[in-house]
Amino acid sequence: MRVTLLLALIATFASLPIPPDFAAEPAPRVYRVGYLTPFPRSFEASFIPQFEQTLADRGYVLGQNLSIIYKSAEGRDERLPELAASLLKLKIDVFVTHGTPATRAAQQATASIPIVMLTVLDPVNAGFVVTLSHPGGNITGSSELSEELIPKRLELLKEIVPKASLIAVIWDRTHPTNALDLRRTEDAAQRLGLRVRATIAHETNEFEKAFASIRQWHPDALLVLTSPAATGRMGQIAELARKSAIPMMYGARAGAEQGALVTYGPDFSDTYRHAAIFVDKILKGAKPAELPVEQPTRFELIINLKTAKALGITIPESILLRADEVIR
Repeated sequence: MRVTLLLALIATFASLPIPPDFAAEPAPRVYRVGYLTPFPRSFEASFIPQFEQTLADRGYVLGQNLSIIYKSAEGRDERLPELAASLLKLKIDVFVTHGTPATRAAQQATASIPIVMLTVLDPVNAGFVVTLSHPGGNITGSSELSEELIPKRLELLKEIVPKASLIAVIWDRTHPTNALDLRRTEDAAQRLGLRVRATIAHETNEFEKAFASIRQWHPDALLVLTSPAATGRMGQIAELARKSAIPMMYGARAGAEQGALVTYGPDFSDTYRHAAIFVDKILKGAKPAELPVEQPTRFELIINLKTAKALGITIPESILLRADEVIR
């Protein structure tokens, strides 16, 4: 009878509801973000914290409800497709892609996983979105406004070198929109009364060859079209420009930091912040097709006075007053 009574009591307690304090709470969902870039993470070290902090401000905690998997091609664009495929195998919820080649690799890898692009020069002409206001697919993010920035860069070069007549241009034929940007450069130069002569470069040795040609042209200035290859080799390019005594313009801060005379382009820290906001919206259910592509609203003009001194160039006071930063 005692055994029977004990079994009855056990059955009774087992049927009682578990108090809330003892109920096991479901584990929080861990969102997985795949970050694909052609650059080493060290190159983006000053911007990644802005991206991660913006997500943290929206309630995402790394190691708790968020995982970010960084994949870098280390300057070798041909590796981007395999890296995109490896991220897909990890069941990511969102792709974040830096630049046109990385976005192209992600686009070719998936038509369903949302893609948030960073600093893509021309997403419409690259075939990533239908229009900026209505992307229409699985890609959204930020555009770099190259169509408007290229004329501005030439105007700045002419203001810094008033007697300039010939502008050398280095462009990357492997970049999806550099050919279009070269045509835009030629059109803008014609309107400003400038001549343009262009050469191509992508690999390290090609930049050496490009400068060998450029030195024979005796240009008054150099414009390097924005591309991952150029950005990743900016130290080499800036040094070649300095040794060739050619004032150089680039479209990203890294250029001036590594020795270019002047850079003018979007404030990338703001771009990374907006990329995190896109990721948050998508994780909360928004569709990339319905999220308009954002255009930059903040731009940076950086002047390297060390390079100006080495080249014997006096930067006009009007330029220095407009500069967001002067490297001395």
